[in-house]
Amino acid sequence: MLEKIAIRKKALIRRKNKYFEVSHQFFKPLAELFRKQKRNKMISLSLYYPTNYEVNVLKLFNLIKTKKIKTLLPAIKGKNKMNFIEWKLLDPLKINNFGMLDPFLQTKSLTPDVMLVPLLAFDSQNNRLGYGKGFYDRYLSKFLKNKKTTTIGIAFSFQKYNKLPVSKSDIKLDYILTEKGLQK
Repeated sequence: MLEKIAIRKKALIRRKNKYFEVSHQFFKPLAELFRKQKRNKMISLSLYYPTNYEVNVLKLFNLIKTKKIKTLLPAIKGKNKMNFIEWKLLDPLKINNFGMLDPFLQTKSLTPDVMLVPLLAFDSQNNRLGYGKGFYDRYLSKFLKNKKTTTIGIAFSFQKYNKLPVSKSDIKLDYILTEKGLQK
């Protein structure tokens, strides 16, 4: 646990110091993945509203505006629960108890087909280190049993570590997307 705390602290400083703005081209590898998944049906894609020098996934809207993709944002419920609510780029947002932005209109919860996951660090085994609250791990452990959701960590390549400490509650991601491409 102490090791994770130290890595989080170091990773936050590194990301702030090395942050750079990405273009919508960063997300081009996702287009092929969406094509494989789609097969003429609507895809529900969960994003996150970027904060604290995270990769700006809102640039993805430039690529998906004409596609059959329903976009979702996480919404925190209580202290331990996260849901995903449909959200479009200009829809209103509100600040939740953790200082993050949630969709203002709380419609019914949806399960994403593809989930873009924020992270502080990742390793070559697609382990992810988040902020330590466990929202994504709890959500994935509950919903991956019933439905196949493709999980993609979104990061800068400098966020990669050789090996991260993991616990039984940590959920490994399917892919990691950086400016260097999509890693399986």
